[in-house]
Amino acid sequence: MPSPLSVWNTAPTSGPAQRGDRYVTGSAAHPAKMLPAIAAHAITTYTRPGDLVLDPMCGIGTTLVEALRLGRHALGVEYEPRWAALARANIRHTPQTTGPGSTDVACGDARQLTDLIDQRHHGHVALVVTSPPYGSSVHGQVRSTRETGHRGVTKKDFRYSHDPSNLAHVSTDRLLHAFTEILTQCRHVLRPGGTVVVTTRPWRERGELIDLPSAVLAAGQAAGLTPAERNVALLAGIRDSRLIPRPSFFQMTNVRDARQRGIPLAVVQHEDVLVFTKPGPHTGSTGGATTHTRQGTTRTRWPLTTSAVRSRTCARRSRCGGR
Repeated sequence: MPSPLSVWNTAPTSGPAQRGDRYVTGSAAHPAKMLPAIAAHAITTYTRPGDLVLDPMCGIGTTLVEALRLGRHALGVEYEPRWAALARANIRHTPQTTGPGSTDVACGDARQLTDLIDQRHHGHVALVVTSPPYGSSVHGQVRSTRETGHRGVTKKDFRYSHDPSNLAHVSTDRLLHAFTEILTQCRHVLRPGGTVVVTTRPWRERGELIDLPSAVLAAGQAAGLTPAERNVALLAGIRDSRLIPRPSFFQMTNVRDARQRGIPLAVVQHEDVLVFTKPGPHTGSTGGATTHTRQGTTRTRWPLTTSAVRSRTCARRSRCGGR
């Protein structure tokens, strides 16, 4: 049976407009912030007030801020001290209606999540909302000649960190294996029947499509989670029944350059939203390469290597035999 699919209208306004003054100065420097509306929609859909929400790669704390604003408790883990400090500052900046409770940001490697989170929270997390790092082609901001006094534009705020151990800088193979470990850790702290929401998107690298959403789907199953939904969270607005794109400068530049080289690249207008659940005490686990269905058990090989998630695209239109 195919998973349910829905479209989340999560970009009625731009990211900066959604954040406004709700986030502290310096938050905009993070190169890959989740849209607040995406986190808020997930939290509203899959939790109730008073529930505990976790982001194991929380960045500046978008998931945590939106959880607190919606009357939930929130926990975060962030590898980079700079972003962890901003996440804590954003939490302090957010009005909390839940009273004293479970709100904290730990600085560390999410692959050791169960060690970083107090044991009293293990088995009580209702929802995990997170996103793995992916291609840098859509990240960063620009400074114009007017700002710098020099000709042309310069790129800024396009790196997660300068630490080579940060998962944003490792190979796709290593990223997938690490993310599987992180999802496994998340399963251990989730309550039975708890939900995991992962936002991601594909990107192109030297003309090849990196199908990260399908690889994350496989990683979730390898971590013992059950796929439940595959949704679309819009990054474009809707006006008069038409999409209003809001691509970054670098998205437009990369798309234009790729098309000139004959690569059929398009501006991405959505995030893939993969939804998993933790099996309850009376349901089967879908760990490894085994999928349980009502009709029986089906075994499938899941693509957890770079070669399996790459889709080769010819570099020149003349070699494609297309239009």
